[in-house]
Amino acid sequence: MAPQISVVKQFHNGLPDVLADISLSGFWPSTYVSQPTPPPELHWHRMEVNGYVMEGRTWIMDGETGDRLTVETGDKLIIPAGALHIEGEAEGPVTYVIAIPSTESHSDVFQTLPVDYPGRPTD
Repeated sequence: MAPQISVVKQFHNGLPDVLADISLSGFWPSTYVSQPTPPPELHWHRMEVNGYVMEGRTWIMDGETGDRLTVETGDKLIIPAGALHIEGEAEGPVTYVIAIPSTESHSDVFQTLPVDYPGRPTD
């Protein structure tokens, strides 16, 4: 089965909880503010991305199941490498602390690769 996104509701109560979780994972933290923009096409990313919602509310669609998942302040969003998805259009900015397994630029991490792009992990 292809990788699927998941949301852990009310995972954290603020930055100390987020940083403790990232420390345990060995991932690298950064911040990302997602402004309201039209949703992109169905796509995937090369590496796992964990997003801790610090402020705001939006949705993400799991491209494998078609499920539309709400993410909001306190939630942890896990997007495995290769997981097909669409980020929804929020009504306002959504602030994340993101964590990735290696040091990469935001443009490399968030490159939106089309469904048929070669090399997509499928398990």
